[in-house]
Parts: sequence; C-alpha cells; structure tokens
Amino acid sequence: MSTPYPFTAIVGQDDLRLALLLNAVSPQVGGVLVRGEKGTAKSTAVRALSALMPEVDVVPGCRFSCDPAGPDPACPDGPHEPGPGTLRRARMVELPVGASEDRLVGALDIERALAEGVKSFEPGLLADSHRGILYVDEVNLLHDHLVDLLLDAAAMGASYVEREGVSVRHAARFLLVGTMNPEEGELRPQLLDRFGLTVEVAASRQPEQRVEVVRRRLGYDDDPDGFATRWADEEDAVRQRIMAARALLPSVRLGDGALRQIAATCAAFEVDGMRADIVMARTATTLAAWAGRTDVLAEDVRQAALLALPHRRRRNPFDAPGLDENKLDDTLEQNSGEDDDPDPDGPGGGGRPPQGDGPDTPPQPEGGADDTPAQSVPEQGKEQGQGQSSGGGEQQPVRAAEPFRTKMLSVPGLGEGAAGRRSRARTEHGRTTGARRPQGALTKLHLAATVQAAAPHQRARGRTGRGLVVRRDDLRQATREGREGNLVLFVVDASGSMAARQRMSAVKGAVLSLLLDAYQRRDKVGLITFRGKDAEVVLPPTSSVDAAAARLEMLPTGGRTPVAAGLLKAHDVLRVERLRDPSRRPLLVVVTDGRATGGPEPVALAARAARLHEVEGTASVVVDCESGPVRLGLAGSLARDLGGTAVTLDELRAESIAGLVKDVQGTSRRAA
Repeated sequence: MSTPYPFTAIVGQDDLRLALLLNAVSPQVGGVLVRGEKGTAKSTAVRALSALMPEVDVVPGCRFSCDPAGPDPACPDGPHEPGPGTLRRARMVELPVGASEDRLVGALDIERALAEGVKSFEPGLLADSHRGILYVDEVNLLHDHLVDLLLDAAAMGASYVEREGVSVRHAARFLLVGTMNPEEGELRPQLLDRFGLTVEVAASRQPEQRVEVVRRRLGYDDDPDGFATRWADEEDAVRQRIMAARALLPSVRLGDGALRQIAATCAAFEVDGMRADIVMARTATTLAAWAGRTDVLAEDVRQAALLALPHRRRRNPFDAPGLDENKLDDTLEQNSGEDDDPDPDGPGGGGRPPQGDGPDTPPQPEGGADDTPAQSVPEQGKEQGQGQSSGGGEQQPVRAAEPFRTKMLSVPGLGEGAAGRRSRARTEHGRTTGARRPQGALTKLHLAATVQAAAPHQRARGRTGRGLVVRRDDLRQATREGREGNLVLFVVDASGSMAARQRMSAVKGAVLSLLLDAYQRRDKVGLITFRGKDAEVVLPPTSSVDAAAARLEMLPTGGRTPVAAGLLKAHDVLRVERLRDPSRRPLLVVVTDGRATGGPEPVALAARAARLHEVEGTASVVVDCESGPVRLGLAGSLARDLGGTAVTLDELRAESIAGLVKDVQGTSRRAA
C-alpha cells in the first residue's frame, strides 16, 4: 500500500481541510461535497484524511465492523458474545462511478433464500465503510438511484437490502465525502441538500503559493516515506486534536442565542426545509469542540453558515453557489444574543485547521446567488436586421428571455442508454415488463416466472416437503422499462436573420429552457452555432448544462445563414459520439428560421445535409423562429428533410394548447 500524502502538508485549501476535519470529529455533520476544477487536490485531501482518523475497536471476525462495547443487535453476523475487540485503522472505501447496486449495498443469494430459507448475504461497500470513510470521486456522474441509496444510508445510519420479501439490515455509519468538477455536470438540488457541507476549491493565483505546492509535491514523489516522516509530528498533533474534540463534543452548549441566529440565518437566505438549520447547529457545535470550547460563539455560527448554506440556495443549475457575506453579518448582528458571547480568546483559538509552513490561503470571493444571467430581463431596444437573411455586421450579444417549462421532446423506440428521464429504455429500475434468463449475476428476480419455471420439475427432483426445489436454471431475471438520458445536440442559427434583439432574446430564452429541461432529464448536451460562412462547435457534448448556458449567453449574431454548414458539423459531432458512447441515443434540436443564404443553392445544400441525418436515423426537431406577417415555411421544409418535427417558439411551451408531450418523429436504426 502506497504512503498517502500528509494531510498537514497540503498548501492552502483552508475551507476544504476544515470541512473534512469537522466531519472527522462528528460524522453527524452529514459529509462534505467538494466542488472544484481539476487539479486542485480534492482527491489528495480526502485520501490524506484517512491517515488521521483514530483507530476503531471492532468485534473479531465481524464483517460489519461492530463495536464490541455496543454491537449492533441486528448485525447479520451476530449475535456477538461479550469480549475484547481488535484495534484497526478506520477504512477509507472508494465507490467507483460504474459500481452496481449490489456492489454498493451487498447482495442476497436468492437461490438459497428460496430453496433453503437462508439469508446468505455478501456485504457491499456500505458495510465495508461502516465507522470509516466512504469516498465517491466524481459523485455527479454517479447514477441517481445509487446516489439515493448512498444518501439514505448516510442519513439513517443503516443499510437495508430487500429482495422479494427477504430483507437484511446492517449498520452503516460513515463519513461521506464526494468530489466533483462542475464542468462535467451538476447534482440535482435535492441531492445537493443531502450533503451536510460543501466547499468550493480553486488553484491559487499567487505564484509563491503555487511554487510551494510544486516543491512539496516533487518532494513527496521523490521519496514518499521520507516526506511523510518529516510531517509525522504535525499529523500526530492533528490526530490527537480530533480525538480531543470528539471527547469534548458532548459537553458543548448550544445556547438559545446561537439557535436564534441559526434559524434567522436560514430564514433570511430562504433555504428550503429544516435540514439546513440542523446541519448548521451540528456544524457550529463541532466548530466549538474543534476550537476547544464548550460554548458556541457567533463566529461558529457564521463559519457554519458559510459551509452549510451556499449549495442550498441554488434554485436551478444556472445559479452560482455562494452567500452574500454582508447580508450574513447583518443577520447575525440583528439576532445576536447575550448567552453566546463568552470570551472569544478562550482555549483552542479559532476554528481553522492547522497548516504546515506554507503561506496562508487568501480568501476566495463569494459569488452572489442572484447574479444569474439566465434569469435576467431581456434587453430592450430598437430591433436591428429583422428579416435580413443576408445579414450584415456582427451584433452585440443580447441576454436571454426568462426561461419557461417546455414540452418533453423524446426519442422514439426503446433504447438501452444511461439512466435518465427522457426516452423509453430498458433499465435496471422501472416497471417490470417481462422475464428472461439471467445473463451473469442475477440482480432483479422475477418471482412468478421463477416459480413457473421450477414447478413442472418438482416430482422429478424428489420434492417431499413444503419447500420448492429451485435450481439455478429456474431463476428468471425481471426485464424492466424506465427512462434514459439522451445526447441533446443544439444547432443554433446566429446569423443576421436572427439578429433582431427582441427576437434573439426570445430564441436564447427558448434554448435556455431546453437546456434546463435537459438538466432535469439527465441528458448530455452540445452546442453548435452557424453564421457567416461556417459553423462552430461552441461546446462539445458534456454533462455540464450550465457551461452550455454560459456559452449561449455570450453568443453574438450577424452575417449570412449557412444552414448546411451547421448540419454537417452536427453530423461530424454525432458520428464521433456514436463511437464514444454507442448506447446513448442522440436528439438533434435545430433552432432556425430556415432562411439559408450564402453560396450557390444554399437551400438545396441544406436539404442534402439534412438528409444525411435522416439516413442515420437521428431523431430531430426544428424550432421554427420565423416571425412577421410573411412566412416562407422554410423551417418546416427543413424538418421534413431531417425526417423530424417542426415546432414554433409558442408551441414549445408546455402550457401550449398543442399538448403536453410532443414525440420527435423519425426512425432510429438503433431503436428496438
């Protein structure tokens, strides 16, 4: 096993280190979600924390790490006889993004359960991480149903495995840490809320600090053991401080004044539900214990708010996490109480974690949650270039109109792509549609089909009692139908014919609405624009919908309308994506008025490019942006060439009288 990088040797990242240490003191804080760009020591810090965790006393031979001083009475390996335990290091268990449900929660031997009535249970990662750390790198890429299971276990302190009436329960209390790069997609707001604390990390812009980071990393890579030895004293000091804070925590007093500040702060920032209040209370209490105090101060409440509230203020994926610190200070001052002002210079000092000899980290600027371009009012002004298909000079970007709820656009047929919420697909979760012989390990038993397969052979198998004689050949896997996420590729006309300010504002608002819908349905998105003489891939296919929204906001307009170039560029992008992820079906969304210009026979050229997508079987929809008293219907013709459907901006709204759902027409060669 390689020597981990010392936790105390990490330069800067004060908030990250503090949040991890608070959870090491009290896992009831609820875990940490670490958000940040790549290369910012997110994973290094989490792995380094495991070396600081105090040893745990476990029952010898227990696969579920029961505490001999108070073993779990429902432990599947129990009941445990009284006796001495065995000391070992707390485990750090990593949950891979591609893990199965059985790997996470464990699996029952269904064959033995049916035939013998025996609960033969193989523990999963939740059992392995009990009384330790469960680390999920790229948690935003984890399937939703796994995130739900993970967070439910973290909230209840137990894991339940139930299969066809047979159930097993075991304790699962762990420090949950997730890391993610927001550029690769966001977590749903309701899942963000389930993490106790969140921190934003970024690389330092100070040359001196970056030099120190490189120097220490090179020293570690050259001699990991020697480097760790040089930091052993600092590591031991932090380990002892964690143990002291754990011992002091039950004695910490959370006064009524601090509770009023917590409640007032959560109310002032309009967070949903009561989880934020509870997390803030636990965090403030733990901060006091970490500082060696038995009273919670206003500074503890303030620090708890900065860690527990920013991610709970988001209302959609285009809102930047953040907290207005001036508003926070005003709220705390207005609700200050006399019982939470003991000597601020008491034992233990402040709540910041100890750090090595590197320079201090400068405070990071907090972004206001209300400064969201997606919510801004469209800029008013004189329309320019309306109806000019040949365009003109480049126009300045305009802001998007207010987003709205759109109709659901779905890909026809039955896919087998990544779990999502858009198109029909064969999935592990959903309604049962039939049964088949299992291919590999059995995961979802179809009980009726299994009994039906075993019943004719009972006499030949010598059945004498009431139990059913079941063999592996009798087992049947349930086939289920749910929803998948798709690749939604936007091809947006940014030519002069779209350059009227109010018109382009409405178009951007429509695309922004579709992006929000794609976020909610767990799609990947890509963005191509065309104007002038060519088309450009503004955003390659990604799970980061907010990145697409940011690129859309800065989109300029002007020039001619090379529709064919946009469609050909889309064809190239989809060809590459089919090789990368063949199971994810694409949905092509073309936003244009269809007035192709530039070059010889631009309309005919656009039609030929569109037929390439029809031949590939790509599901497509054209959002018709044509306006004015004279309509040429070119967008409708383009949709027919694509083998898809045309909708107007008005018809795109979910509340339109045209209906709530509009299936995209077209045939897909990969659709079942």
